[in-house]
Amino acid sequence: MKTAIQLSDHFTYNKLLRFTLPSITMMVFTSIYGVVDGFFVSNFAGKTAFAAVNLIMPFVMILGGMGFMIGTGGTALTALILGTGDREKANRCFSMMICLTLGLGLTLSVLGILFMRPVAALLGATPEMMEHCVLYGRIVTGFTFTFMLQNVFQSFLIAAERPKLGLVVTIAAGVTNMILDALFVGVFRWGVAGAAFATGLSQCIGGLLPFIYFARPNTSLLRLIPAKPEFRPMLLACANGSSELMSNISTSVVSIIYNFQLMKYIGENGVSAYGVLMYVQFIFIAIFIGYSIGSAPVISYHYGAGNDAELKNMLKKSVTLSGIAGIVLTASAFLLADPLAGIFVGYDAELFALTSHAFRLFSFSFLLAGFNIFISSLFTALNNGAVSAAISFMRTLIFQTASVLLLPVLMGIDGIWWAITAAEICACILSIVFLSVKRGKYHYF
Repeated sequence: MKTAIQLSDHFTYNKLLRFTLPSITMMVFTSIYGVVDGFFVSNFAGKTAFAAVNLIMPFVMILGGMGFMIGTGGTALTALILGTGDREKANRCFSMMICLTLGLGLTLSVLGILFMRPVAALLGATPEMMEHCVLYGRIVTGFTFTFMLQNVFQSFLIAAERPKLGLVVTIAAGVTNMILDALFVGVFRWGVAGAAFATGLSQCIGGLLPFIYFARPNTSLLRLIPAKPEFRPMLLACANGSSELMSNISTSVVSIIYNFQLMKYIGENGVSAYGVLMYVQFIFIAIFIGYSIGSAPVISYHYGAGNDAELKNMLKKSVTLSGIAGIVLTASAFLLADPLAGIFVGYDAELFALTSHAFRLFSFSFLLAGFNIFISSLFTALNNGAVSAAISFMRTLIFQTASVLLLPVLMGIDGIWWAITAAEICACILSIVFLSVKRGKYHYF
């Protein structure tokens, strides 16, 4: 019987993969929520409803991204405190982050419901798409507080040395989403409303079950305890986790810009094709994000403990694994372009051809994405939110926005599909520069 892996261990490749695999699987299952929604909406409600869901999704993800900010920043701070040996203080920090998540999540749920129609109009919803956008957006946004809790607990379960529990909860939520999508959309034909309810109810499982676990006596490193709000640690956690929020917001904003460009150059078919690319990207990128979330508490712990040798070990192994994964995922995306496009839009020959072509060009972005995501996560784990935010901001907003606006002028429609690859190349250069500049402070190589 294999002994449980602890944050204080020395990590070989085998141990590192075993420890991060639950978080990788967790993120993949989380990303499947939107993918399953898209599959059922596209095949049972039509491409107008499918385009509407894709149009409003960036706004929904911005709200949920607040959970990633609190989760990654709060986990980095809590794991660092655990590394110093002060478990009581770590529990207070953890409890404050959960209270902050609940309060902010409920507020955003209310605001999202109230302002969904003007938001849909601002995002460019056509009259045919408007009611689909508002209906789907209001229902999903109503569950924002549980979505945020789920995102927060994904990180904290790893810091608590319970990644397998997180995996079980996330799989349960993912399976629930699939079953309810099939029932609500495929059988009952409730359209976008059915897809939205399926996603929201599954997020309740992902957010509330870990809450119950931590609220009760348990054998993990963390437990929810009464804790008076302290402004400084909450501010530090949010500032440190701002890179993940920035990445989420930037990705959503860039998606909006993509949609505007696609409506300009191609029309509704372009938005639908981009939606398919985003669904597959959610799953592929989830592998990189899951690894980063899984490895971050280890880095924070050893940084707090002053263990430079293990920091060097984690950086070397993580960069190697990111490179291998990038090659495998790029090849997979290129070779599977036709079958993946067929799953979502096989019913429309013109849309299928457009999506397959876009997929092959888009696939090269996965080569460097894993490295860039990990380096941003590395600096969050080291509690340097400024550098992490700079990498995320430049990668997901500045470089992508510039590329998607400029490349179509130079290359035509294909420039839209090449834009994200160009952005990843620029981000890779920036990441290497930051790694080199900060090596004297953190001693990771």
